[in-house]
Amino acid sequence: MSGTDVVVVGAGNAAMCAALAASESGARVTVLEAAPREQRGGNSAHSGGAFRVSYDTADDLLRIMPDLSESEIEMTDFGSYGRDQFFDDLARLSHYRADPDLAAVLVDESHETLAWLGRLGVRFLPIYGRQAVRSNGRFKFWGGLTVEASGGGRGLVDALHAAAELRSISVLYGARARSLVEGSGGVAGVRFAMDGEDRVIPASAVVLACGGFHANAEWRARYLGPNWDLVKVRGSRFNTGAGIEMALALGAMSHGHWSGCHSVAYERNAPPFGDIDLLGQQKNSFPFGIVVNARGERFFDEGADFRNYTYSNLGRAILAQPGGFAWQIFDARVAHLLTDEYRIRQITKVAADSIEGLADQLDGVDRAGFLRTIARYNDAVDVETPFDPAVKDGRAARAVEPVKSNWANRIDKPPFLAFAVACGITFTYGGIGIDPDGRVIAQAGDPIPGLYASGELVGGLYYDAYPGGAGLMSGAVFGRRAGANAARRAIGLRRCDAGL
Repeated sequence: MSGTDVVVVGAGNAAMCAALAASESGARVTVLEAAPREQRGGNSAHSGGAFRVSYDTADDLLRIMPDLSESEIEMTDFGSYGRDQFFDDLARLSHYRADPDLAAVLVDESHETLAWLGRLGVRFLPIYGRQAVRSNGRFKFWGGLTVEASGGGRGLVDALHAAAELRSISVLYGARARSLVEGSGGVAGVRFAMDGEDRVIPASAVVLACGGFHANAEWRARYLGPNWDLVKVRGSRFNTGAGIEMALALGAMSHGHWSGCHSVAYERNAPPFGDIDLLGQQKNSFPFGIVVNARGERFFDEGADFRNYTYSNLGRAILAQPGGFAWQIFDARVAHLLTDEYRIRQITKVAADSIEGLADQLDGVDRAGFLRTIARYNDAVDVETPFDPAVKDGRAARAVEPVKSNWANRIDKPPFLAFAVACGITFTYGGIGIDPDGRVIAQAGDPIPGLYASGELVGGLYYDAYPGGAGLMSGAVFGRRAGANAARRAIGLRRCDAGL
């Protein structure tokens, strides 16, 4: 720890991008990770590894995915996802509350940041398994999301840590940051607990990147509302808001949507916390079926948009239902479209050769209500419009409430399948304010000297909903910026102390 210029709190994607950028800029870096080594990486390690990135053509993606073969390129329609569309998605899904300066940096630097990660050793691939379907012989992607890290979130974390080892960046595991050390010129280090001892590590700059408060049941109930203390935690158990608390204690500005979060349809009988070795508990193929509550009734538009624009709100909708659970219903017509997360062993699933037989097995669901819902829904489906899972096809069920806007099919082809889901929280939207350089902003509006932040503890980008893949991308973009700027400050102070 001696001779540390920059301390990074956290060891996931945002944190390691900050550490690597600081090291590239010439700083001596120490990383504090609350988790043991085998559970390192925060929410990044629990993610699927998707990155939302702007690109105009397939040639742009080749810079990020140079291993793509000619046959892969020929069989894939990558389309385009330009800067304007990325920015518009961030604005639209936040109901135009997203910080425009942060959003612009995220969009403009997304492509170059992935190229930088590639140079560090992170390998990227197209998301064929979770984000694409074959249409007219070619793969097409949903909602502009085309790129994932090889090996998913775990592969991403391992690649970043391998790059850190090559740069001799020190990572301390089981090191729980407690508070920030103040000096005459700003933040001067971190107090932390490790091996049963309280310790202090001096540094000229600190980057907080240890996640939001999704694993803190008390804070969830306090800020998100009633019953949020009961939900499943999809990600890391170590993201309890410690970084936010430390920054607020130093006068940082509270920023963003503190009563908002990313929450998904999650295996009803999953463990209370996410298991880094058991991913796939979320259930995101809901646009191709219907979802019913304990009364057997539908309660939201499953086909409102591509799933990576709507899935982050589905958990909240499920939590608001009687008993806080739901069942996803499919038939044989769409079973082939269900992603691999529907085929793991740890799943609550029932199947039957008749709708009546399925109704008998839906635990906690009113049978008569469910059969009425199926009958009314089937009658309302527009069977004249062609079904096309690759686009928003306009095949709707409108004469029901709520409507289903796209991908509506009659549920009448056996066998019938149902999957039990509950609310699983991924991360929280509220946190602390930063400027585009990653500097933490005080309540008065000025930056706190020596304090930087990135990742899920930063507020101001997401309100109400979230475009899938933006989280890892923003963590990388602002982690890189925060680390580089923290290094510049630390090296400048070091030279000043040396009289240079």
